[in-house]
Amino acid sequence: MDNRKTIKVILVDDHDLVRTGIKLILQDAPGITVAGEASTGEDAIKLAKETPHDVILLDIMMPGIGGLGATGRLKRSCPDSKILIVTICNNDNFPSKLLQAGASGYITKGASQQEIVQAIRAVHTGQLYLSQDIANLLAVKHLSDKGDSPFDLLSERELQVSLMIATGVKVQDISTMLHLSPKTVNSYRYRVFEKTGVENDVSLALLAIRHGLISNDKDGEFDPYSEKLESV
Repeated sequence: MDNRKTIKVILVDDHDLVRTGIKLILQDAPGITVAGEASTGEDAIKLAKETPHDVILLDIMMPGIGGLGATGRLKRSCPDSKILIVTICNNDNFPSKLLQAGASGYITKGASQQEIVQAIRAVHTGQLYLSQDIANLLAVKHLSDKGDSPFDLLSERELQVSLMIATGVKVQDISTMLHLSPKTVNSYRYRVFEKTGVENDVSLALLAIRHGLISNDKDGEFDPYSEKLESV
């Protein structure tokens, strides 16, 4: 008989199909159960406070505060939670920012079923888990240290605000979501413009697409800004 404690997992992704797929994987994994689901970072924070859990599987690109903003808040409100990023994004700008914010692991949605289960078990025991492709990206980034992406220059908060702006979220809505004044949001906005060398929101979105931070593919994971870009 296996006396190991059951690992309770919360799934956070704005796509029902993705959550369903991961649930099916975890149903066959001994000692792991799905404790709850959420489709936004905001809902994840509320759910995590109310639901006993051990590991949170969190996507990055979601409406609202997204995975980056949710990670920091989740670690503050539920410090014992282990956060495992499971996302389509394999850009080297994200892993280091999310690990700094408190994530315990980072794998892409191209990971095998076995690796997803392995990653959950690893972070639950306090280990840091990175899929091989992400580990390679970070290794190359640290070795070259060229700072090829202007987004490397941004702080965690600046990156969060820049992604929200680039995906079409209005300043007033960002203000509400992040509990900041509109003046503060605009200060971050202009600081991002200065650091990345762009002049407006559309230019920022195009730059984010160019560096793989967001997608302009209508079949992509997150694309609320595409209609605006098509008119440029």
